[in-house]
Amino acid sequence: MSAVYWITGLSGAGKTTIGKIFYERLKAGHPGTVFLDGDRMRRVFGDDLGYTREERIKCAMRYSRLCAMLEEQGLYVICCTISMFDCVREWNRKNIRNYREIYVKVSMETLIKRDQKGLYSGTTKEKEKDVAGVHVDVEEPKNPDLILLNDGDKEPEEQVEKMVLYWEKTDHS
Repeated sequence: MSAVYWITGLSGAGKTTIGKIFYERLKAGHPGTVFLDGDRMRRVFGDDLGYTREERIKCAMRYSRLCAMLEEQGLYVICCTISMFDCVREWNRKNIRNYREIYVKVSMETLIKRDQKGLYSGTTKEKEKDVAGVHVDVEEPKNPDLILLNDGDKEPEEQVEKMVLYWEKTDHS
């Protein structure tokens, strides 16, 4: 069985860190596993879109369609992306057979403290005026399959263990 693990949350939430660890665990038992990261996919798709709400939705839909295609081919896909828009998640639920949504939730206070990319302090050369969750409205997931609270009280490995246990209990895939 294949599946798409859509790991969403704001920049700096820990999506990629958690996703990479989960990828290594899943790939050990399922060689047909791929890891997709939003920042990297932007470059793969030609980095032709900006960071406005409309451009972010268009970009997220590219990721969704790619994930759907890979899952149809029998692959496990771990996709780490902000993509916090209801229309994207609704499309995923309707069009991806085994869609699993993981929301990495972090308080804004923690994100500002971490500020790994300088987005929240405005010290980056990226378009700080279009930061998701600050300048661009996002829609918090309403019905994710799993919420990982990641304000720093758990190590990434513990978060991944929570994911593994959740899916072992729910579907044995």
